[in-house]
Amino acid sequence: MGRTGGSTLVANEKSCAEQLARFFPQASAVRVPVQVTSPLGGTTILREATIVEFGNAYHAIFLSTLPLEFGDRVRLEARPQGYLAEATVDAVQYHEGRKAVAVRFLQGPCDWVMKRS
Repeated sequence: MGRTGGSTLVANEKSCAEQLARFFPQASAVRVPVQVTSPLGGTTILREATIVEFGNAYHAIFLSTLPLEFGDRVRLEARPQGYLAEATVDAVQYHEGRKAVAVRFLQGPCDWVMKRS
């Protein structure tokens, strides 16, 4: 009996963001640097820099360490272009200690998500 090497399994394993993207069939692989801002009730505002890894005109999928949950509102600002978009969290995927977040844009299509950097 042969033994399967661990590296082969890892190579075939999908990333957390890629696993979430399978629920958004129109999403394409992109790499858009963004600043994510989330109000945490009151005057506290949380921010992080991340990369939109998958997206389409209506959704963006990125890894996040922010305490985001379904229905939370966020603001995405593309860096360095400065494009802004308000969005709500549509889905969250946890995998091996990482979290991918899918957001839906509130003002309609955001074509800047499809521009590769």
